[in-house]
Amino acid sequence: MLVGAAVVPVMLVAVGCSSDSGSGGASGDKPSAGATSAPAKSATPEVVEAAYAVLPDACEVFASKTLKSLVPQGAKSGKAINTAEENVTGDCRWTSLDNNGVDGSQYRWLSVSLHLLASDAANGPGEDRAHEAFESKVTAAKAVKGAKNVKTEPVTGTGDEATVVRYDLKKDGDTFKQQTIVVRTENVVVTLDYNGAGLAGDKTPDPAALLKSAKSAAKEVVEAVEDANDGDGGGSSPSASASKSPSKSASKSPSTGATKAAGSGSGSDLGTGSDADSDSGSKTSTSGSSSTRKTSR
Repeated sequence: MLVGAAVVPVMLVAVGCSSDSGSGGASGDKPSAGATSAPAKSATPEVVEAAYAVLPDACEVFASKTLKSLVPQGAKSGKAINTAEENVTGDCRWTSLDNNGVDGSQYRWLSVSLHLLASDAANGPGEDRAHEAFESKVTAAKAVKGAKNVKTEPVTGTGDEATVVRYDLKKDGDTFKQQTIVVRTENVVVTLDYNGAGLAGDKTPDPAALLKSAKSAAKEVVEAVEDANDGDGGGSSPSASASKSPSKSASKSPSTGATKAAGSGSGSDLGTGSDADSDSGSKTSTSGSSSTRKTSR
């Protein structure tokens, strides 16, 4: 009995130690409060505003002397077409017929369209959207029905990227020499169509001369877009054009702030250009800076 009594306390001590050890282990395995907290939500990607926020009036992008050179008999015939949303799209066209009686006539047709693509979270930066629209318009210009001798070449010194599509088009026995220049300047895409023909037996115009005039006119449109956004009434930060660096949209400072087929409208009159789609062609309000630019000329 004495031996048994001595053993009981030892067993109790052993059980007690075992119980304390298990309790301590459970406490050590419990996750900390910080480890179980929900992860922080990721921040919404910042949308950097595109360089340009407004468009000039498409019918006011050329100086008078330019129109007199390209469409001498129709310099004042500019007509806005295809009403759409202001400061998203704009179109204008001019026609000229120099009738020389029995010696035939010289016909000229000029069209310009503007398309502004803004930056947004759903579709991405305006410059990237404009690049896609640029490529789409060039593709459309090369696919005009009936076009012959289609040639494509890059245009340097105009906007951030530019391409000219040239071809011949027959209509009623006359050959029209078509020049379509598509330009991307920042987040704006410009499409300029210029064609000419010698009608009623008059000689066909020199396509090289038409191209030279078209390139000069396209450069003038790009300048009009810049002027409309230079802070002198265009509505965006003055730094927009001053800090402009071609094809480097990521480096631009934010400034204030849908796609028409290339060569619009040509088909509307003579079938000498590619088809226009439904979202293009509003006549936008003329910016104060654009008017100032023309007066200075």
